Amino acid sequence: MSDCRKHKYPRRVREREKERERERKKERVKLLLNTEVMAEVELLSTPHNIQISDVTCDSFRITWEMAHEDTSRVTHYFIDLSRKEGSEHNRFKHRDVPTKLVAKAGPLPMAVRGHWFLSPRTEYCVAVQTAIRQPDGDYQVSEWSQVVEFCTGDYAMEHLQQLLDKAQAAAGRMLRFSVFYRNQSPEYFHYVRSECGGAMLPSFKDNSGSHGSPINGKLRGVFLSCNTEFDTGLPPKDSPYGPLRFQISADRLLNPSTNLYFADFYCMYTAYHYVVLVLAPAGSEGDSFCKSRLPRLDLSTNPFLTYTSGDIPVFCHASDVILEVLYTEPLLLEHGILAQISGRHQLMSLSTANAKKDPSCKVCNISVGR
Repeated sequence: MSDCRKHKYPRRVREREKERERERKKERVKLLLNTEVMAEVELLSTPHNIQISDVTCDSFRITWEMAHEDTSRVTHYFIDLSRKEGSEHNRFKHRDVPTKLVAKAGPLPMAVRGHWFLSPRTEYCVAVQTAIRQPDGDYQVSEWSQVVEFCTGDYAMEHLQQLLDKAQAAAGRMLRFSVFYRNQSPEYFHYVRSECGGAMLPSFKDNSGSHGSPINGKLRGVFLSCNTEFDTGLPPKDSPYGPLRFQISADRLLNPSTNLYFADFYCMYTAYHYVVLVLAPAGSEGDSFCKSRLPRLDLSTNPFLTYTSGDIPVFCHASDVILEVLYTEPLLLEHGILAQISGRHQLMSLSTANAKKDPSCKVCNISVGR
């Protein structure tokens, strides 16, 4: 019995040793294969000649060049994008760490849309890597490409239509009015008389409201109001802009020879909502600018500002929003009346100069960048 055990014990040892040797061979083969794969992947060429095209307010297309032999083995693209902060370029993560967008390799150019909440009129930095996915799920990647900068565009007509639909729901019933008016400081009107020949000259629209509005910083005009008080039917006595008020009869500006356009709908972290409209004489430079960029409104049936013809024309404005009307031509003081208002004029909290839109408001935001 003891002799049998003496013979079997060395046999078991030998079997275990053989098994261990087989395992060691497998590990050496696996290590060799991994080393060969890594050596191959490390030779992935760095993407170059990055090209950005078809840029909108919330999308773009991107393409690049890489070595011909890489096109058949690359399995994924990594795209890293961030806002450009001042003069500093985007600082990317470690080269071996997948970043914001991982996309399966496919034909170029590649459309990028919906992966980020891109904002209109915003400068971005973008760079790409190509990658090969390994059996264990890890990636081997190329070096990052050079950083390319681009700027997103304005709202397209479809986005403005979304804003218009929201604004229509908030407009409320229509109230009659008879004058457009503009409040400013005495210094402003003194400048108009002494330096501008008595004409209020159009100036570029500021950046208040929706960041993607096509008129911001691009369309010149003179801002006017037409809202009235419920109890009097007259312009309000108070103003955040100044104690002097210029008033001009509504029929001088709003008539069949003038085109009306919708430009924006926004709020500034308050219950008040603003609608920006553009009044442009037909055939004017302002009218040409608006035709392809803004939704045109019917003068008699829109929910914001209407003209009804007759022996005595009727003019109405929406009651539940504050209208800001941009008239695209110079306005002569002699065509209206200039007088001091009786109320207060230091209500600066209502001023909208370069005011930022509330990006969290569900009433006036749409499904693209703010």
